[in-house]
Amino acid sequence: MNQNTPADAAPRLINALAGGWVADAASLGLHWLYDSQRIVEVGGHSPEFLPPKAEYFEGVFGYFAHAGKQPGDVSHYGAATGVLTDSLLASEGRLDIRDYQRRFRAFFGPGGQWQGYIDNPTRVTLDNLNTIEQKAIEQAQSGTSAELTDKQKRILVQKVLPYTRRLSGDQLADPVRRAISLTYQESGVQEAGVHLAETIDQHLLPESGADDMQLPAVSKLPPLVARYCGSDSLMEVTEAAVRVTNHNDEAVDWAKCAAILLDQLFQGNPLSAALEAAKAEAPDRESLNNAQAGSSLDAVKAGDTFGRTCYLHEAMPVIFHILSHVDSFTDAVRANIHCGGDSCGRAWIIGPAMAALHGVGGERGIPLSWLARVTGAADILTDIERLVNSQ
Repeated sequence: MNQNTPADAAPRLINALAGGWVADAASLGLHWLYDSQRIVEVGGHSPEFLPPKAEYFEGVFGYFAHAGKQPGDVSHYGAATGVLTDSLLASEGRLDIRDYQRRFRAFFGPGGQWQGYIDNPTRVTLDNLNTIEQKAIEQAQSGTSAELTDKQKRILVQKVLPYTRRLSGDQLADPVRRAISLTYQESGVQEAGVHLAETIDQHLLPESGADDMQLPAVSKLPPLVARYCGSDSLMEVTEAAVRVTNHNDEAVDWAKCAAILLDQLFQGNPLSAALEAAKAEAPDRESLNNAQAGSSLDAVKAGDTFGRTCYLHEAMPVIFHILSHVDSFTDAVRANIHCGGDSCGRAWIIGPAMAALHGVGGERGIPLSWLARVTGAADILTDIERLVNSQ
């Protein structure tokens, strides 16, 4: 935890992070089904943890993206949150942009672990990371003064890329030199390779994201906010992390709004205060005020009014409406699913917020049975505890 985080915050942070995974998994079966009547027909009052089936989407508007997934699995949003969590764990709780980019590329790119839907920000980010790397190679090659043949240049690039993709700065020289020495014993060629690697490393850009203002910009925030809870640098690291996948000013502004909301709740502040603090960073405060108006919950109407697609200017008012009108984790998740559309993306703010407020168990907290239904729950919860409890 951050040194400014209240001493009693650890259980709340653990509960909050678990809430994101549970809310995402609970929503997967009907994710991107936009017809609210069909959602009720299929899921009734308890639409959570349904198996993803194409037949739910037949004859109505929606997009079936999760063929092959099982009840309890998380969406691509959860997978990406796991990547950032792994990076934070590997970096002693700090945001290391280069490490995050590497893990993101390795997980979602060719040969990676992810099997499932790839959203637009992820697809474009992978393309951008390749383009950034290629431009860095070209800049490095143009700046070398060594006399190299075209064959040597090609081989040196092949030699150094495995290292520039996982090491930085002073870590590069020795392993690159050893790798090149297996093929070229000449010190001049080896030093040219080291220069190539170091120059590539210097030209890799931190802003690798798509020009995109959809929910992937904010869905990965909970573990980052947990580590920087109460920190003066939260807005800075939020922007840096968001621009890895969403290099868009409006996306950054909405992400700061979401980060403040979570930060306030993670510190134990009341929901009303958290919502007000978050609105100060919102690109469209009026829509959030309108979403909070009224005395009763109507998530379907909120979706009709503000929109239920992946765009943040639609999703954030729906999130504010639900948070302002429910008093339990279960009711919030069910309302989010009943709203329809991008329920999994919204779940990553709604779930942590409600779990921070109401914890686990009891009438208002995360149902214990829901925790147990998340695929890989033991490993996920272990990582959450490590992330929160590490200093």
